[in-house]
Amino acid sequence: MAITTKLELRQTHALVMTPQLQQAIKLLQLTNLDLASFVESELERNPLLERDDAEESGGPSEGARHEERPETNGAAVEALREADAEAGDGEEWIDLGSDSGPGRTAELDIEPQDAFPDADNFFPGALKDSGWNTLGQGQPATDGEVASLEAYVAAERTLRDHLCEQLALAFTDPARRLIGQHLIDMTDEAGYLRGDLETLAELLGAPLSLVEETLAFMQGFEPCGVFARDLRECLMLQLKEQDRCDPAMAAMIDNLHLLAAHDLPALKRVARVTDEDLCDMIKEVKRLNPKPGLKYGSSPTQPIVPDVLVRALPDGSFHVELNSDTLPRVLVNQSYYATVSKATTRKEDRTYLSDCLQTANWLVKSLDQRARTILKVGQEIVRQQNAFFTYGVRHLRPLNLKTVADAISMHESTVSRVTANKYMATNRGLFELKYFFTSAIAATCDGDAHSSEAVRHRIREMIDAEPAGDVLSDDKIVERLRGDGIDIARRTVAKYREALRIPTSAQRRRLKRIELGASP
Repeated sequence: MAITTKLELRQTHALVMTPQLQQAIKLLQLTNLDLASFVESELERNPLLERDDAEESGGPSEGARHEERPETNGAAVEALREADAEAGDGEEWIDLGSDSGPGRTAELDIEPQDAFPDADNFFPGALKDSGWNTLGQGQPATDGEVASLEAYVAAERTLRDHLCEQLALAFTDPARRLIGQHLIDMTDEAGYLRGDLETLAELLGAPLSLVEETLAFMQGFEPCGVFARDLRECLMLQLKEQDRCDPAMAAMIDNLHLLAAHDLPALKRVARVTDEDLCDMIKEVKRLNPKPGLKYGSSPTQPIVPDVLVRALPDGSFHVELNSDTLPRVLVNQSYYATVSKATTRKEDRTYLSDCLQTANWLVKSLDQRARTILKVGQEIVRQQNAFFTYGVRHLRPLNLKTVADAISMHESTVSRVTANKYMATNRGLFELKYFFTSAIAATCDGDAHSSEAVRHRIREMIDAEPAGDVLSDDKIVERLRGDGIDIARRTVAKYREALRIPTSAQRRRLKRIELGASP
């Protein structure tokens, strides 16, 4: 076969992902916090984009209000004076803004700053020496910044601060203080020591015995149980503080795996105690704190801001709307673009402005399309799960992405991106959008399928309502569910029970007996 060079013309179909299309797809799956950060970076990068502050505040900007205030206030005062003169009551308006006239001297008979002559007595000498002026001024004398009360609010006390204060009082030897400071740095927020003592001794050039002695002394710091290297040591430190570390209790702490598995007969044999003593020991262990450091300033929890809001209407229907607080408002400054483009002569500058305008317009359209898509998906979810919003979790229907995608004429991947990390605030609580998409479990008598989440909720209700003398096994739960029309296998019940972190029937029976003080 001869090798030749020739030209061919072929026509093919291909999907090209343009940068704009990639950006639109990326915006769909961003959370509201990530979206706000992305828009903020675009505002800094693109000079043609600006924030829609007037729409957010519901009026003119702060600068515009500041410029209009003197003229508007003067006209209002003049109009009120004329109305008062026509009424004939003979009274005059007091103008506190003027430096002269009867408003400040004759009518008030006192200067405003002299209205509180004893104001300085309310300030300690140390506070006045720190730069504060009189009571009504609120400006430090050191600089021109206005002081804020938030700057003087006490900071949250952290575990590190609490331990450092105790360290300063515990040791006078500089070497022990240095070792103690490193041990505090190796402690996590729960109070556990994370690190190797041999590595620390090698780093500081100190004997290992000195490091261990310092650690043993610091393990007596408050809160009790701090500087422990594992859960066993943490519990032992607290029991020693309570003078309850006897051989039986020590044997129980050494076999925490048996306690976690609720293997009470084996734990009873190891501790060599009676049933009553074993119940008392378990209750004492439950009263201990496995993470003593968390009682001091831990990291604050970030609240979840919902993207979709659902309100119940008087007629029984539901109104779905987007949360305006999570929607960034940006505008394209066309007037600025027109002004700059007229004064631009270089080709590179015109190309840059054109790219900025195209990017800005596409971003505004992408944000609008994202909001519309989220609203469509939210409305369809509410329509499909109307029984859930009306009656509760037991009436949650099985739902998949394809059903919603076909209803709103979109692709399943688009619906999957929209429902990722998005939340809906309803009359039943705050839920992730993916919560409403559950698998189906067949019915026993050719009825409607049941949602797996609804079945898990029923299992939880059954186990919570079971009496201590009649603990439900997995087989009994299967019988009750089949009596309610749910065709489910025993292994499925066991899987759902383990997902809900519910112990087995034997373990629950032992726990209930312990709570009642009976023999396990």
